[in-house]
Amino acid sequence: MTVHPTPPSLRVVHLMASPFYGGPERQVLGLARHLPADVESIFLSFAERGLANAFLDEANRLGFQAKALVHNTPRYFACVNEVADELRRLRADLLCCSGYKPDIVGWRAARRVGIPVVSISHGWTAATWRVRAYETLDRWVIRRMDAVVCVSKSQADKVRRAGVAESKIVVIQNSIGTDAFVNADAKNRSEMEAWFPRKPRWLIGAAGRLSPEKGFAFLVEAAAIVTRERPDAGFVLFGDGPLRWDLERQIAERGLKERIILAGFRTDVARFLPNLDIAAISSHTEGLPVILLETGAAGVPTVATSVGGIPEVIDDGKNGYLVPASDAATLARRIIALLDDERLRQSMGRAARERVQADFSFAAMGRKYHDLFQRLVSARQAPG
Repeated sequence: MTVHPTPPSLRVVHLMASPFYGGPERQVLGLARHLPADVESIFLSFAERGLANAFLDEANRLGFQAKALVHNTPRYFACVNEVADELRRLRADLLCCSGYKPDIVGWRAARRVGIPVVSISHGWTAATWRVRAYETLDRWVIRRMDAVVCVSKSQADKVRRAGVAESKIVVIQNSIGTDAFVNADAKNRSEMEAWFPRKPRWLIGAAGRLSPEKGFAFLVEAAAIVTRERPDAGFVLFGDGPLRWDLERQIAERGLKERIILAGFRTDVARFLPNLDIAAISSHTEGLPVILLETGAAGVPTVATSVGGIPEVIDDGKNGYLVPASDAATLARRIIALLDDERLRQSMGRAARERVQADFSFAAMGRKYHDLFQRLVSARQAPG
C-alpha cells in the first residue's frame, strides 16, 4: 500500500523586503526549517530591483516556495492587490511580515483576505528621513496586527511605547543553529590573514550593513587606537551598504588601509567567524543582532555597545564586554584588554558559546512560533 505524506495543516506566508540576505532573512529561513511538519512556509518578497534574488534563491535551495512580487511601493494599492491575490492563490492561513514595508502592505492585504497577520519587529533604525517616515507609519500599523513578535525584550519596550496592546506583544528572541560554528578551520584563518599586506597576530571582526545605525565610523576610530597600541592587530569588516565610500575615506585618512579590511558582503561569513580572536559590535541601535549569536556560537567573545537586545545576550565581563554607544575609546580599551589576555579570551568564548546553545536555539524558537500561529488561526476560525 502506498503511504502518502500528510499534507500540512497550517500554511504560513512570509512577506519580506530583502535587498540582501541578512539577519532577518536568516531568521525566517531558520524558523521555517525548525517548525513542525504540519506547517508549510512560503516566502514572498518585494523584488527590490532584483536584490531580493539572493534571499529567494536561498529559500528555493532549501526547498521552500519563494517568489518575487511584481509591484513595489509607492504603488501601494497595486502592492496590496498583488499580495492579497497571492494569499488567496496559496490558500494561506496566516501572513507573517518582517519590516515596515511588509507590515504596511501586508496588514491591509491580510485583512482583505480575512486571515491573521503577524509582524516580526526586528527594530527601527531611523537611518534616513524616508526610513523615519515609514517607521512612523509602521508604528501606527503594528497596533492593528493580530500579534507583534519582538526579537528582544528591549524591542518589546519600544513596541509598547508605540501603543501596541500588551495582549498582542510576544517576545521570541532571535536564534541560531549552533552546529555550523563549532570547529575552526585553519585554512579560513590563513585566508583572512592573506587579505592584509602584513600578517596580523590578532584578528578582530565585525559584520553588518554599512549604514549609519551600525556605528562603524566609531569602530574605525577604535581601530585607530587599538592598532596604535597593538600594531599587530588587524580588523576585518564584512558587509556593504551606503557608507562604504565614507568608511574607505575615513580609513585612508587615519592611515589604516593596511590594518582594516573591508571584505564586502559575503554569504560565507560563517566559516570565518570561529577564526576570529574577538568580535566587535558598534551599533547605535539594535533589535537582537544575529551576528552576536553567531560569534557566540563560534566561541568568540564580543565587545559590543549596550543597546537594544545586546545586554540580553552579553553578561558584561563573563561572556563579553558591554560599552557605551558612540564611545570609541572605551570600545578600544576593552578590545585591548582581551588582546592582552588569551586565557580571558578563551574563557569568555566558552561562556559565549554555552549561553547561545542554552538559550537561543532554533528548536525552542520554532516551538514558540508554532504555538502562536496555531492560537491565532484557531481564534480566527472559532465561531463568532
